[in-house]
Amino acid sequence: MSLSAENRQDIRHNWTLQEAQALLNLPFNDLLFRAQSMHRRYFNPNDVQVSTLLSIKTGACPEDCAYCPQSARYDTGLEKEKLLEVQAVIEKAKAAKAAGSDRFCMGAAWRSPRNKDMPYVVAMVKGVKALGLETCMTLGMLDEEQSQQLAKAGLDYYNHNLDTSPEYYGEIITTRTYADRLGTLANVRNAGMKVCSGGILGMGESPQDRASLLVQLANLPQHPDSVPVNQLVKVAGTPLEAEQDLDPIDFIRVIAAARIMMPASRVRLSAGREQMSEEMQAMCFFAGANSIFYGECLLTTPNPAANKDQALLHKLGINRDHRVTAAPSTLETLLTAGNDTEQTLFYNAAQA
Repeated sequence: MSLSAENRQDIRHNWTLQEAQALLNLPFNDLLFRAQSMHRRYFNPNDVQVSTLLSIKTGACPEDCAYCPQSARYDTGLEKEKLLEVQAVIEKAKAAKAAGSDRFCMGAAWRSPRNKDMPYVVAMVKGVKALGLETCMTLGMLDEEQSQQLAKAGLDYYNHNLDTSPEYYGEIITTRTYADRLGTLANVRNAGMKVCSGGILGMGESPQDRASLLVQLANLPQHPDSVPVNQLVKVAGTPLEAEQDLDPIDFIRVIAAARIMMPASRVRLSAGREQMSEEMQAMCFFAGANSIFYGECLLTTPNPAANKDQALLHKLGINRDHRVTAAPSTLETLLTAGNDTEQTLFYNAAQA
């Protein structure tokens, strides 16, 4: 996106905690007015970018993220799965494109990819990109060499969330540091890929923690190109299974503040939409969210079915010119067919 001189003045990297807190504490209507006004300066307000997320390797992650059912440390009933074969991923990407997605995101439950895994994920990137889709991956921590490999393959986006504030981080994760996460983002950015980074709300954090997370994201050397804002999906067996629900108004406030603080970034209404009413989602779009994940499963947690999303967007007059060449139900069938797929569609990444 090319920015005018006027718009460049909106792009700041020196936000203070006090400024972020002041935004979040504005009267609700004033906050939404500011956010929607800023949104219209940078984006078509009736355009929402649509991504599909596929788990290419599920479960058995050694990390202890308190929200995550894929951690090997928690008994959530999740069956670990092998790394999908390249052609299986490409077939699912074809269905996603036909059902209206324009970005295909691939996630693997790793602390970081091993050298033996890289040729497979590189081939996935090349195969999906050849379909004319934008590509995104989330594979855990990346070093400089891995980042360069993915960039050379043509990966457009790399997702690595900060999750929460630096101050609250130790309450959620102990197996990797905040500096580790920032280091991966730097490697991705230096390799020339676009950064996708955001956080999760409703994990017991304070309002100050939400403000601090926004400051961390907005004060990166470059704003993330995509900022996913997740609402905690509580999964039985994880330490956060009984966490108190976040007030929807507080969630919408964070969406609006993210739009104001990172005006040129796509703000993604991400995990947790299954628990959101249509009215709450509509308010999030008004507050500046302009990206969603499409399809009924986000890695291992529920998401509204694609046909339900299409109906909501149509009702709101969003994406009226969006191209859909196959029924969204086709996407649901393919994305949830992994457990029954023939063994030949998998590479056993779990073996040493």
